[in-house]
Amino acid sequence: MEKLIGPLTKKKISGLKSGQEVLYTGVMYTARDQAHKRMIDLLEKKKPLPFDIKDKVIYYCGPNPAPKGKVVGSCGPTTSSRMDKFTPRLMDSGLLATIGKGERSVDVAKAIKKNRAIYFITYAGCGALLSKYVKKRRLICFKDLGAEAVFAFEVKDFPLIVAIDSKGVNIYE
Repeated sequence: MEKLIGPLTKKKISGLKSGQEVLYTGVMYTARDQAHKRMIDLLEKKKPLPFDIKDKVIYYCGPNPAPKGKVVGSCGPTTSSRMDKFTPRLMDSGLLATIGKGERSVDVAKAIKKNRAIYFITYAGCGALLSKYVKKRRLICFKDLGAEAVFAFEVKDFPLIVAIDSKGVNIYE
């Protein structure tokens, strides 16, 4: 398994191939539908985003509250296609990687190839297990969205699979 240490760069992800298993250590930002909508609204109004997305990783996840003694509760991936209408614009604005589950639209696949970005999937139905890889959690923005707020996760050896690599090769095809 390939070890991938953040922060990510186009050079670091350029050698990864579709289907390859990766253990990621670094920072990822959680964001789901409502957070994506707010980010796009800000971009359309030419306002700054509440965090810099350039070369960042967004994990499509709405983490559960942390049980006593834990950093975070269950934090499994949500269906990526729900973010497809937002993803090309975010990638054109510098977003380098996304993590979720399931296939992506043709437009997202094109945006990944155009921007030499990457799409990872992780194990669905394993949110409790995935929470063990999260070492720190910090609220970033959109607190009013509750679990759908944006959080920064510091992770160690978070398991991923390359679903669409930076050359556009898609595991689902």
